[in-house]
Amino acid sequence: MKILIAGDLVPTEKNKELFIDGDLISLMGNDLFSIWENTEFKICNLETPISDEAEPIEKKGPNLKASMNTINGIKKLAPNLIVLANNHILDQGVKGLDSTIKALRDNNIEFIGAGKNIYDASKPYIIENKGLKIGIYSCAEHEFSIATKETPGANLFDPLESLDHIQKLKKECDYVFVLYHGGKEHYRYPSPYLQKVSRKIVEKGADLVVCQHSHCIGAYENYNNSTIIYGQGNFIFNKHDNEYWNNSILIDVNIQDSMKVDFIPIVTTGKGIRLANVEEKRDILMNFFKRSEEILEEGFIEKKYNEFARKSIDNYLRKLFGFGKWKSRIDRKLFGGFLLRKKSNKENLLAIQNYIECEAHRELLLKGIKARRNDL
Repeated sequence: MKILIAGDLVPTEKNKELFIDGDLISLMGNDLFSIWENTEFKICNLETPISDEAEPIEKKGPNLKASMNTINGIKKLAPNLIVLANNHILDQGVKGLDSTIKALRDNNIEFIGAGKNIYDASKPYIIENKGLKIGIYSCAEHEFSIATKETPGANLFDPLESLDHIQKLKKECDYVFVLYHGGKEHYRYPSPYLQKVSRKIVEKGADLVVCQHSHCIGAYENYNNSTIIYGQGNFIFNKHDNEYWNNSILIDVNIQDSMKVDFIPIVTTGKGIRLANVEEKRDILMNFFKRSEEILEEGFIEKKYNEFARKSIDNYLRKLFGFGKWKSRIDRKLFGGFLLRKKSNKENLLAIQNYIECEAHRELLLKGIKARRNDL
């Protein structure tokens, strides 16, 4: 059995008309379309609600939306399974999620990863083929899209629940694939936590773990006879033109007597994607394999992540200390960051660390923030 796993699928203004017309050749090119069309089972992550009504939720970050008629192109792609456990599926509120689910059901497109509550959202999907059972589980890190016991949304990765779900699924299936929507955008390596979580998912029964969400190709490792991919990049999501968004990979899984995982490099075009040419494929895979070797070095992941954290921390601290857009610019350009350095003294940093690191403080802080936000 041949299975293709694709990354993030989002119709945008650049290719909206191609989706409406169902013009897959213009979206994918002939060579890639031929591979896609001739694959038995195709999976992708729909990282946008499908709705004609704009009712954006309050959140940090963009609120995505694709018009209802773009379902034409999504249907033409003929995905066997759509996963919805991501940080954008609730961008247009419950109505946006409901219209997305209705559009998928009306077009006979199977989906998992989101639902009317966390119990509904956490249900897996099982492929049955010639006596073979493959379980698919989809989950996301905790952002603004997550379902609860009472409210709709995406399936949260909860180590107290999700690992049990995966272990149970493995007892029912020959193979288990976990699509984990998490990690840091535009970072090509796993964080120490992401690697720890992914490895634990493998230990609980997963044969393949695919970490999506980073919008770039990352690295992979073989662990306990299973494969973990830390970032595959987008599928069709033509939004930015940069080193991260301009190429990605499809994950090509072949199961006969055993499971074999290969990678198909793709590159973006003005309005869609295409199969990488020979030179592009060589460069993409060479860098991918190089990073995959690097993460096996003792201490590499921690060292690399520390470097990334040092580069990123000022942006977080400016938000935490309420600098805002203009105060941030003034501090950077006129004062060379003096105001931030003065504010982020050791006492304040220790307090922030404790609020975030301690489970009891973090739980109370988050509950209080949500309560205060609702009062505004």
